[in-house]
Amino acid sequence: MTRLFNNPAAFADEALEGFVAAHRRLVRRVPGGVARAAATAPGQVAVVVGGGSGHYPAFSGLVGPGLAHGAAVGNVFASPSAQQVAQVAKAAQAGGGVLLAFGNYAGDVLHFGQAAERLTAEGIPCATLAVTDDVSSAAAGESEKRRGVAGDLAVFKTAAAAAEAGLPLAEVVRLAELANARTRSFGIAFSGCTLPGADAPLFTVPDGRMAVGLGIHGEPGLAERPVPSADEAAELLVSTLLGELPEGVDSPRGQRAGVILNGLGSVKYEELFVVYRQVARLLAEAGVETVDPEVGELVTSFDMAGVSLTLFWLTDELEPLWTAPADAPAYRKGTVAPAVTTAEPLADADLAEETAVPEASEPSRAAARTALAALEAIETTIRAHAEELGRIDAVAGDGDHGIGMRRGSEAARTAARQALERGAGAGTLLHHAADAWADRAGGTSGALWGVILRALGTALGDTERPDAHAVSVGVDAAADGVMRLGKAETGDKTMVDALVPFADALSEAVGQGAPLTAAWDTAATAADAAAKATAELLPRLGRARPHAEKSLGTPDAGAVSLALIVRAVHGALAHATPAADSTAKKG
Repeated sequence: MTRLFNNPAAFADEALEGFVAAHRRLVRRVPGGVARAAATAPGQVAVVVGGGSGHYPAFSGLVGPGLAHGAAVGNVFASPSAQQVAQVAKAAQAGGGVLLAFGNYAGDVLHFGQAAERLTAEGIPCATLAVTDDVSSAAAGESEKRRGVAGDLAVFKTAAAAAEAGLPLAEVVRLAELANARTRSFGIAFSGCTLPGADAPLFTVPDGRMAVGLGIHGEPGLAERPVPSADEAAELLVSTLLGELPEGVDSPRGQRAGVILNGLGSVKYEELFVVYRQVARLLAEAGVETVDPEVGELVTSFDMAGVSLTLFWLTDELEPLWTAPADAPAYRKGTVAPAVTTAEPLADADLAEETAVPEASEPSRAAARTALAALEAIETTIRAHAEELGRIDAVAGDGDHGIGMRRGSEAARTAARQALERGAGAGTLLHHAADAWADRAGGTSGALWGVILRALGTALGDTERPDAHAVSVGVDAAADGVMRLGKAETGDKTMVDALVPFADALSEAVGQGAPLTAAWDTAATAADAAAKATAELLPRLGRARPHAEKSLGTPDAGAVSLALIVRAVHGALAHATPAADSTAKKG
C-alpha cells in the first residue's frame, strides 16, 4: 500500500514537486506538468504525452532528449485537464506543431481533444494519438476501444525520435500511428493497488490465484487463474501476444520486435529477469529477433503486484526510432549530446488565464451569493462521501472518482468565492467555478462537471434576475452538453442516467408552476431514484465496460455523486428561501 503521504488530495502535486526537484538537469516545472529543461529546437515538432499520476515512470519520467518534450500530469488515475495539456504544449512547442499522445481512456480523449482544438484555434498546429495496445480490453476487430498500457512507451519513443530527427508533424503522426498499430500488450496481476489514503486495495485476488487481462488504473482482470510458475507466466504472456499479429504479418518467424517486460509496482527486477529469461527463449523459438528489450518498471500502478509484456513489431523505418538514443529521468538509451540551449521561464503574462469579471446587476450578484452557497454545500457533501464514492468506483473502475470530485468541488468553491468578492454575477461566478472544477479535477468527471456548471452559468447570465425557467433551461443545456461531450445515453450506466431524469423532472415541475425550491426537490428525488437504479445496469462505456458483470448490483459512482450534489443544492436553495422562490415565481 501507499504508506508515505500527507493529504491524499495533494499527493499528485507533491509527488510532481519532488520529482522536479530531483531531476532539474532534465525537466522543469510548467503549469500543468513538466517540460524539458532545455528548449525545444526551433521548428521541431513537440511531443507532449500525459495521463494520470500513479504510473511513474509514465508520464513525467519519460520527458527528456530523445523522448517526450513535455508531460501533462493529472491527479491520481485521472487525466489532466484540457487547460493543463494546453499549458504544457505551449511551454514545449517551438513552431513545428505539437503531437499530443496519451492512453485511450475517456477522460484523456476528452481533455487532450479539447486541448488540441484550443491550440489549433490559437494557431499552433496540433494532432492527437490515443495508444490502444492492450489486447485484453477489446477484440481485435474493435482495437479503437482498447486501453493504452505499457505500449505507451513504444509509441511515445517512436514519435519523439521522429521529431528529434526533424521530421514534420504529418510524418511524426504517421510513424506514431504505425507504431501504435504494431504494438500489443497483455498483463497479469497477483494483487491490486491501494491509493494514497485508502485502507484497502482497489481489487483483491484470492490466495493462489492471479488476475488475467488487468488494466493500469486498478481495474481488475477479466478472469482468474491459478498462480503460475515464472516460466508458465512467460508462456501465457508470449502465447497470448503471438496469437494476435499485426496486419500484414502472417507468422512471427523472421520478424523483429522491441520487447517490454514491465513490472506494475511490486514485482521487482530479479523476478522480472527470471520471467524474461523464458520470454526470450520462447520468442527465439518462434523465430522472433528481439531488439533492445526493456525489462523494468516503465508503466506502473502504485503497488500493484503484476507484470505485462509488450511486443512492438518493428519495420525498417520503425527500428531506428526504437533504438535511437534518449535521456529522460527514468529511461536512458545510447548517448545524447548535451543540450546547449536552456528554456527561459515563461512570463507570467504567458500563463495568465482570462479572469476579468464583467459588470453585473445587483439581482444577479444576489443570485451569485446563492450559487456560492450551493457550491459550498456541494463541497461539504462530496468531502463527506468521497471515500464511499471511491469504493463504488473501484468495483469495476479505477477508484479515483471520490478524489477527483473532492478536488474539483474544492477548486470550484474557491474560484466562486474569489469571483463573488470581485463583484461577479451568477453567470460569471459559475463560469469561473466550471473552469476551476474541470482544471483541478481532470478525468472524465472533471470535464463533465465543467460542462454542467458552464451551461448553468450561460443560462443565468449576469444581468437578469434568474428565475426557475432560466435554471431549468440551464439544466437541460447541461444534460445535452454532457451527452454530446461524453457520448453517453441513458442506459449506459453513467452520470447521464441520473442527470436526464433530474432535468426532465425539473422541467416538468417548473412548467407546472412550481417554485424553484419545490421543483428542485422533486427533481432531486427523481435523480436519487435513478442513481440507485443504475445498480441493475451493465456499463457500456468507460473503464468499467470490460468488467461489466462485476458492476452489476453496484450503482454508478457518477450517477450517485450527481444525486448527492443536487440534493445538497436543494438544501442551499431552501436556506435562501423566500428569495429563491420569489424569483422562481417570475418564471
